[in-house]
Amino acid sequence: MAEESIFPYLQPTAAAPAAELPVLRECAWDFAADKPILRQGVPVVVERAEAVAVWAWNALHTERFLWPCFSANYGNETYMLIGQGYQAETKRAEVQRYIEECLLACPYITAVTGTTIAVVGDRLTVGFAIQSVYGEVKMEVETDVG
Repeated sequence: MAEESIFPYLQPTAAAPAAELPVLRECAWDFAADKPILRQGVPVVVERAEAVAVWAWNALHTERFLWPCFSANYGNETYMLIGQGYQAETKRAEVQRYIEECLLACPYITAVTGTTIAVVGDRLTVGFAIQSVYGEVKMEVETDVG
């Protein structure tokens, strides 16, 4: 049975990949400290699946539409749920949709699967697997949803 959505006309789809994508490279990221990894003041560069994880982490931690230096396709909209009086299930559905839309904007990411959502007070923890052109990357992020 297909998964139903309260917004059936807004189903996120993966960005159409270019004919040949270059190898994805990103600055290595310390996810626990939420900062780049440097060696002697020079950023460490990671490639492929590690770079997908860094791209995803940073996109999920960037508020969409708030920063003019990023395109309108980059970032996450979960911050828009803060202070909203939605029911818990509506918030969960919206969080899942926002995360999928955020991640599927990357041509290296083909799907987001296995989403789990846990709410403790105003903290929301979301776990999922990213299917990329380099294989699977598992990730967990936390956010405030007030």
